[in-house]
Amino acid sequence: MRLARIGVLALGATLLMHFVSPGFAADCHVIAATHGGHWKGEALTTSRALAARSASEMQKKMGWRSVTITAYQVKPDPFWKIMRPQGVPEGVIVGSFITPRTYTTCFTGVVVPYVCTSGAKICGR
Repeated sequence: MRLARIGVLALGATLLMHFVSPGFAADCHVIAATHGGHWKGEALTTSRALAARSASEMQKKMGWRSVTITAYQVKPDPFWKIMRPQGVPEGVIVGSFITPRTYTTCFTGVVVPYVCTSGAKICGR
């Protein structure tokens, strides 16, 4: 009985996908923005602002009328890749800060005290 219900649900979902027009489906992209600062709050705020600006620029570039933006975890991105060729080691991460629109990971920097990378998924129509 349970397998029959699952089969009906799967069939219903498949049929629904065939009737949804391609113009209705959302197009999604991941954006990431990294910024440093002299204190953690500065790097965090600026990183989030850059992610928001990137989302706005993408909306314009893609010609989307509306967008949804959700938090998405991306790898922390070091500015000085020559100093951190293997990426950001776990030992220097000072925290992750998640909002509905961004997933931000902050870490100690090489040139500035703090660096944060914010990630988001933007879907538009």
